[in-house]
Amino acid sequence: MKLSVGIRSLILQLGSLAITFIVLSLIKLKLQVSFSVLSLLFWHASLAAFVTLLLRFDWWWAPIQFAFPLLAYFLFQQQISPHFYLGILLASSLLFWSTYRTQVPYFPSRSELLNPVLDALSDVDDLRFVDIGSGMGGLLIKLSERRVDGQFVGIEIAPLPWLISFLRGKVSRSNVRFALGNFYQLDLSQFNVVFCYLSPAAMLTVWQKVKSEMAPGSLFLSYEFIVPDVTPDIVVKIEFGGVYLYGWRI
Repeated sequence: MKLSVGIRSLILQLGSLAITFIVLSLIKLKLQVSFSVLSLLFWHASLAAFVTLLLRFDWWWAPIQFAFPLLAYFLFQQQISPHFYLGILLASSLLFWSTYRTQVPYFPSRSELLNPVLDALSDVDDLRFVDIGSGMGGLLIKLSERRVDGQFVGIEIAPLPWLISFLRGKVSRSNVRFALGNFYQLDLSQFNVVFCYLSPAAMLTVWQKVKSEMAPGSLFLSYEFIVPDVTPDIVVKIEFGGVYLYGWRI
């Protein structure tokens, strides 16, 4: 069974700490040189970051691996109440939920995305639109206001973003249906447009699901992240940030 990237990162952290401790202990024994706790953590963090790059993790894991032990040490020195850490853990769990397993962190989409998506939908009749990983629902609510003829569904696995989107929909009296769940378990054949803003790690798996379930003539849209080795039919540069909206016709 293949371990998730989160578990592999934890193993890497522990292994780097053990190796650093052993090496520095041998140096101390041989050369009679002392090392502070901070020195130990610095070399441990450096080794963890280096091995992360060596093992070809996504690049952002290297700064995370480097910063984690140093930040943990700094916070420990502040003698902060354990209730603070519990609160951070609960809030992070509700926001990011199973990111460690899906490798899809929370990415909020921007308002500049609205018009490019609407343009891509201009020739789509009987619009049945789903946003897989819909976050806090802002894009879907705005789309539903501009395309009143369409049906809109958002599905989100993290409880906190889903709850916010659900409440936003109720307050704005939107006709968007927000569902709490895993989009991998959703049958995409009932939609003729699928939109996502996920992560590079998920794109190939999502594309395989899209190809196997969506009907011919349907449209798959992805903000910022492209399907590897598959040429998109739609490429639109977004005004903010220089990123793109990609689209593939099934």
